Amino acid sequence: MSTFNEKGLLIIDLQNDFLHNKGAYGRAGLQNNHISALPSRISPVVERFKKNGSWIISAQFTLVPGKNGNPFISKHLKKMRPFLGKGDFVSGEWGHNLVDELKPADIIIEKVAYSAFYMTRLEWILRKANIKHLYVCGIVTNGGVASTIRDAHLRDISSTLISDGCASFSAESHSTALLDMSTIVHSITSEEASSI
Repeated sequence: MSTFNEKGLLIIDLQNDFLHNKGAYGRAGLQNNHISALPSRISPVVERFKKNGSWIISAQFTLVPGKNGNPFISKHLKKMRPFLGKGDFVSGEWGHNLVDELKPADIIIEKVAYSAFYMTRLEWILRKANIKHLYVCGIVTNGGVASTIRDAHLRDISSTLISDGCASFSAESHSTALLDMSTIVHSITSEEASSI
């Protein structure tokens, strides 16, 4: 059993460009009530973890701008989200930031793909900070959350999924992803997580 300072709350992609109506997805009309409800649901968990001295880690989707300011975007993402462009998800900018309701995070991880482990410093930070157990929440359940949970499993990193602390653009995708992950990760509710 890990102590409080050996636990980390890993928040996936709860950024202004995803959630705020003036962010990239909001401007494109891609807001979702299930996703929009997450900050208020996760906020008590964040407060509890902070009070206990546990780590708050925000993994934030990042688009790296090229010379002309247009971001490097993978072909599949550009096809799915053609509205993404200059200024969206740029590190250090308002849209890239963790939503105000959950700030501040102790550690920010910039990620360029679904998983918070892929081509990031997350695993190194977990070792250096002596974080032995991750509690994972965020968006989308069937994308960034599932990829991160699977990568943690492959790395033998102890994890717990906060099931109602995640959401997808469809309830069906969310439910299917939870079922798929149930073979590799234990799940708890945000209420249970806020009483750890």
